[in-house]
Amino acid sequence: MPYNCVVLAKQVPDTAAVTGKAMNDDGTVNRSALPAIFNPEDLNALELALQIKQAHGGTVTIMTMGLPSACDVLREGLYRGADRAILITDRRAAASDTLATSYILNCAIKKLSDVDIILCGRQAIDGDTAQVGPQAAEKLGIPQITYVEELLSLCDRTITVKRNVGAGWEKVRATLPVLLTVMDTANEPRPCGVKRLLKYKKARSQSELAKEGATEAAVQSLKDKNLLIDQWDLDYLDADMQWCGRNGSPTKVNRIQSVVLSASGYKEIAPTDEGLRDMVHELIVDHTIG
Repeated sequence: MPYNCVVLAKQVPDTAAVTGKAMNDDGTVNRSALPAIFNPEDLNALELALQIKQAHGGTVTIMTMGLPSACDVLREGLYRGADRAILITDRRAAASDTLATSYILNCAIKKLSDVDIILCGRQAIDGDTAQVGPQAAEKLGIPQITYVEELLSLCDRTITVKRNVGAGWEKVRATLPVLLTVMDTANEPRPCGVKRLLKYKKARSQSELAKEGATEAAVQSLKDKNLLIDQWDLDYLDADMQWCGRNGSPTKVNRIQSVVLSASGYKEIAPTDEGLRDMVHELIVDHTIG
């Protein structure tokens, strides 16, 4: 039985390159100050969706909400095996917190037909809230299984997975449709396919084509070749504006504090048995251990 999967992906700032300019004065992320990457655990979600497609058939749609530059994430999803890419972009969605984001994604998913499994990463590295997936499932009125580490079985619209619970794991079963949040321990994302890269590197959204000054003929040519990335705004989604953007985001940043860790002096420990014994002795004397 084929299953249609939707992967919710996010373009995030590379937190490994954080500087003092990473935040704006109003508490929002200054995304222009950091290089943008595919959220790592969303890659694991995409890989699981592709594995489901390989084993059972169906389709994989990758969806992201953000600026037109987020098409880089969508193209990477197409390079890896996704069948369709959807960009949700609208200036009125700016500064959306998890509640507003999940509402907009919920509206977008409802525009699709025959969605069986929705997958996303456990959390995004820029917020670490792990809220968008569960909030979207709640708004869609479907079951959710979080912290997925392994797909155990998928048969007759019933899915069974292994779920990480910190000190161990549990086996969870649910009927479709269902939303899964996937951990980085679930799989090893496949690399981009060369043939798909050569094909989909030309994929563009309407915003990108407008910026490039593309003609109507060029746009139609991409559409005929299935290289036109779907672009949806809030009007297309029939979204209620009171639940979108800053107005629909109850999360407010009260204060931003830059914490600088400092230390004076250090002691070098010789990589010998005697050096290790001396270190353990000092830690015991200082009541750090023992």
